[in-house]
Amino acid sequence: MIIGVPKEIKSNENRVALTPAGAMEFTRRGHSVLVQSTAGEGSGFDDKDYIDAGAKILATADEVWAKAEMIMKVKEPIAEEYGRCRANQLIFTYFHFASSEPLTRAMIASKAICLAYETVETKDRQLPLLIPMSEVAGRMAIQEGAKYLEKPVKGRGVLLGGVPGVPPGKVLVIGGGIVGTQAAKMAAGLGALVTILDVNLTRLRYLSDVMPANVVTEYSNEYNIRRLIQNHDLIIGAVLLPGAKAPNLITRDMLKLMRPGTVVVDVAVDQGGCIETTRPTTHADPIYIIDDVVHYCVANMPGAVPFTSTVALTNATLPYALQLADKGWKKACAENGELKLGLNVVAGQVVYKGVADAFGLPLVPVETIMK
Repeated sequence: MIIGVPKEIKSNENRVALTPAGAMEFTRRGHSVLVQSTAGEGSGFDDKDYIDAGAKILATADEVWAKAEMIMKVKEPIAEEYGRCRANQLIFTYFHFASSEPLTRAMIASKAICLAYETVETKDRQLPLLIPMSEVAGRMAIQEGAKYLEKPVKGRGVLLGGVPGVPPGKVLVIGGGIVGTQAAKMAAGLGALVTILDVNLTRLRYLSDVMPANVVTEYSNEYNIRRLIQNHDLIIGAVLLPGAKAPNLITRDMLKLMRPGTVVVDVAVDQGGCIETTRPTTHADPIYIIDDVVHYCVANMPGAVPFTSTVALTNATLPYALQLADKGWKKACAENGELKLGLNVVAGQVVYKGVADAFGLPLVPVETIMK
């Protein structure tokens, strides 16, 4: 198979979908890897690294898209890439379709095979291709939140860890999954007082057992959210419904309950956000303020630490990508139920329920298309 790796063009996206080590695994198996020139530079990999791994460097994105049978990306195609997607071309990336109707309709029109990293799912309901970026984003949420709590950027002027004689800052984490767990770990490590909310009591019991003493758990409901946002300095939105739009757990009216300078970091922004006032921002212009509440809603947070993120992503995606290349998407998805769940839009048809529900589109059973 011919695998194409174009350069990411979303604002300040420095990750690349495949490391040179990953490229070597493909070429060792007889596949061809086409990498757009300078695609890896933002992550610390130059063209020579890919050439040494057996890949071929092409000058433009158009060449890569035109020749590749499988495109590997990090972020979803954006408008200028829609026309490069073609019928029956396999595109393996983070799509987050439920947050973007234009993207969904563009991919339907392209008739490409859209296999989303974020909905590949194991039998025990784990999301193996989302986990590494969730781990990065969860940790970064605290790093960025701590920065924007500083007064020069309109935060409350609170040091999360406090100092002797001054109490530490308070962090509220809404969602106890991968993002929430990593955020709580980081915040606790800085010495903050942390509260984690979740609706899963089994998960809360686990978190209560493994977290340090400065982390407490509470059940997530509107009453508790309204109560807690009044006295927490940093609020992390870490809610995920696989393949579907995130619910708005903090509504516009709730901002009035927060103290001026409170910072909210909505890691769920890729799925529409779990805060009603969320809108996607970029690393170049990361924050905005509504009702004196600082919003940090960067849609590609891990892109700010591209070396770490790229290596972590390739470690997770490569075993699945090799199956797709070795067997073709139909056979690979038929034999691996985890990959099959990654299929979202296939040859012009929506085959993933969360995407169909988000926009009222017809849902086609994926089995009918895989015949």
